[in-house]
Amino acid sequence: MTRKRSFPHVTDANTRVLILGSLPGDASLAHSQYYAHPQNKFWALISEVVGEDLRAMEYEQRLQALLRHGVGLWDVIAEARREGSLDSSIADHAGNDLIGLLDELPQLRTIGFNGGTAAKLGLKMLKERAAHYRIVLLPSSSPAHTMAYAKKLEQWLSLRDAND
Repeated sequence: MTRKRSFPHVTDANTRVLILGSLPGDASLAHSQYYAHPQNKFWALISEVVGEDLRAMEYEQRLQALLRHGVGLWDVIAEARREGSLDSSIADHAGNDLIGLLDELPQLRTIGFNGGTAAKLGLKMLKERAAHYRIVLLPSSSPAHTMAYAKKLEQWLSLRDAND
């Protein structure tokens, strides 16, 4: 199985909301961009949350816009073995230093987990530190998670309260 690695976190000292995925999929890894698969709804969902259409922007502009809105990105898994892009295929994983990152984010109030795998692993890694934050369990933005977009959006919009 192929060993895959996550990207560096996208955060700054003003990050109030941190969205944690599991591990970038093959399309994202190929493009070296978070949520690069054209059918992944992340950029549409987060555009609704922040009130700005990030989809029309170049990738680096999207990241800067997220930071302007106090939103950061990372993954709970630093590296793992996985064939394909499905979370169910993740094996032999090592976690990112979430606790270390939290210590660098003085304004952080909310942690949103993008999907069940991210939530399960991330909450285990955060342990008692999770109690210091508003935790939002989000339906995965992945096309593999077949919930209707409107249902996903309804839950993702709960991040908006935290971002105001």
